[in-house]
Amino acid sequence: MNSAINLGKIFGIQFRLHYSWFLIFILISVSLSWQYFPLAYPGWNSAVYWVTGIIASLVFFTSVLIHELSHSLVGKANGIPVKSITLFIFGGIAHMTREASHHSAELKMAAAGPLSSLVLAGLFFLLHLATRNIIEPVGAAAFWLALINAALAIFNLIPGFPLDGGRVFRSLIWRFSGNYQLATKIATRVGRGVGYLFIAGGIALVFLLPGQWFSGIWLAFIGWFLQNTASASYRQSQWQRTLQGTTVAELMTPNCPVITPDTTISRLVEEYIFASGHHCFLVISEDELTGILTLGNIKSVARPDWETTQVKDVMTPAGKLVVVSPEQDGLSVLEQMQENNLNQLPVVREGKVIGLITRDNLIRLIRTRSKLGM
Repeated sequence: MNSAINLGKIFGIQFRLHYSWFLIFILISVSLSWQYFPLAYPGWNSAVYWVTGIIASLVFFTSVLIHELSHSLVGKANGIPVKSITLFIFGGIAHMTREASHHSAELKMAAAGPLSSLVLAGLFFLLHLATRNIIEPVGAAAFWLALINAALAIFNLIPGFPLDGGRVFRSLIWRFSGNYQLATKIATRVGRGVGYLFIAGGIALVFLLPGQWFSGIWLAFIGWFLQNTASASYRQSQWQRTLQGTTVAELMTPNCPVITPDTTISRLVEEYIFASGHHCFLVISEDELTGILTLGNIKSVARPDWETTQVKDVMTPAGKLVVVSPEQDGLSVLEQMQENNLNQLPVVREGKVIGLITRDNLIRLIRTRSKLGM
């Protein structure tokens, strides 16, 4: 999700807001302020309805953040790197750069979210009991938040991968079968089935209960999202299996194009890029790696400045590079790329650069094996 706003870090995890979040935030705020609270609590003035609705909506999304943060903190405690948490139109998602390596870690991480939502539901209900006869708007908002957090926990426990319940289901199959790939395949099929049931239910609502057409469309939309996400998750697990059995030495590009730090951008483009089609270059000075230059670095320089700008001015210096060894497996390389937002990594043996491995190398292998049915 690149269309997101970075809002800072929580416990070292990047917190982001996808632009679609604003749409669902507005819809929930309007629904609460215009329908739910006026029907359930007549007699308040208009300003109180809107203030209560907006605050309740904000606190709800804070609850979603806590739900995802629970997954993330348990994941980190079990050795699973968490890159970021993004709130978007369907709620929230934690971006983890790799899956759990053991069924118990998967179970703990999956269960943490619904458990946190149930705890929040209980706390909000206690707040409702304490304030309903003192500050009615606070008690009303707390009651709705208790209901919605309980609903969030129950919804996420549906055994449809990649929902939390689907991940719990996968961890149990993994535990008893000892086969991660089989567990993922079964959980994915169930997840897709749940998605299709949601779509069918949504369509039925639209045609059988015309007054519930919006709920029907929304339910079908959620089903479509679940079905697609389940399929994407399974493909990712297949990619992981493909990359696990390969080494960097088998995938890397040896004899990478080498340039010197004082080469101008203009000369590089005309004599190297146009001539060879290479998009990435090792910058070497006196037989030592000083950096890497990619098309992204070049794009940061205005076209009129190409004649005077040298490679060393825009390259990524060696001190900021992440390197890999030729013995590493392809999956660990992909994880390093994801963790560091990189598209290529130098391959180093005994302090010397012997090649370069790129995302294209990994994708090419995945596509080839997929075409061969491997």
